[in-house]
Amino acid sequence: MRNLAIPIANPKAQYLALKDEIAAAVEQVFDSCSFILGPNVNALENEVPEFCEAKFGIGVNSGTDAIVVALAAAGIGPGDEVITTPFTFVATTEAIMIVGARPVYVDIDPTTFNLDPSLIEEKITPKTKAILPVHLYGQCADIESIEEIARRHGLKLISDGAQAIGSMHKGKGIGAFGDASTLSFYPTKNLGCCGDGGMVLTNDEDLYARARSLRFHGMDGAYSYQYVGYCSRLDELQAAVLRVKLKKIREWNDARRANAAYYIEELKDLPIGLPIAKPENYHIYHQFTIRFAKRDELKEKLQQKGIGSAVFYPSPLHVQKAYSSLGYKEGDFPESEKAAREVLSLPVFPELTRADLEEVAYAVRESVTALI
Repeated sequence: MRNLAIPIANPKAQYLALKDEIAAAVEQVFDSCSFILGPNVNALENEVPEFCEAKFGIGVNSGTDAIVVALAAAGIGPGDEVITTPFTFVATTEAIMIVGARPVYVDIDPTTFNLDPSLIEEKITPKTKAILPVHLYGQCADIESIEEIARRHGLKLISDGAQAIGSMHKGKGIGAFGDASTLSFYPTKNLGCCGDGGMVLTNDEDLYARARSLRFHGMDGAYSYQYVGYCSRLDELQAAVLRVKLKKIREWNDARRANAAYYIEELKDLPIGLPIAKPENYHIYHQFTIRFAKRDELKEKLQQKGIGSAVFYPSPLHVQKAYSSLGYKEGDFPESEKAAREVLSLPVFPELTRADLEEVAYAVRESVTALI
């Protein structure tokens, strides 16, 4: 086998393949000198919702702000409770607290790492105003079931789709469900820009109008303000880059799925937990995440062999110091805590060659075998 370093992600490879197109798009923005909410943002706000099966899109300056703006536009604020997952990136909980609401955690389904719908209703109180599931690692949560719960209890449903652009549930894109979905365009996402960026997707015309206003200081006309808003506009340069890349997203997602299928076939006989794609879901493998009891030892062995890996996430949010005021403790969400001890993500980005995949699979096999 080769002995070459293979990173967990490689945005440079993607950039080099599109370098000329990206340079031309960026140069066009500079030539126009239209840097804020220009034609590329306007076009992207039509193109991305169409891809995700939503009517409207509102470009904002990060995936985190997309959640904040969506919650605020849905009327979530101080005194409200939002049901969500403790096993995800911090932005989901952070956004709930930024708007003044309280996160109420529900444990995950250990097979998908997503919010377990069967545990939601026991957490609903008179203060509950919304449910905020995450489509983690590129696989949709059981969003149809969660949507039915939200509808029955009169709750808003806002999904964090930061890792799930192109994912589908029962043949429908993530934008087709709930009151809003949010996206992140962080550089290592399946669709990533050259900095920060995000988008709110919705089919609700009123929520759309409020979100558009909120992302631009709550403005409803020239120096007329209807809401206390934010300065959270998607940059025109980033939108230009994203429009170039959006043309490739289906091809890239297909490549990720093919890479994942290779790993699953090659590693299926090992005593590790492999990703389980639910038959009703179209998984786009933002991460290819395995489970192994000796995760840290495995990560170290892979590193010694030049194979990049990463832990998403090493600690669930309910035991983080920043959120200790919520009153949770270790042991409250056992599936999330167990996942945090076992998960390890392997390289799955679309530019991996067959030789790269063989190298990763060989290294995993050799390392796991040495540890059992």
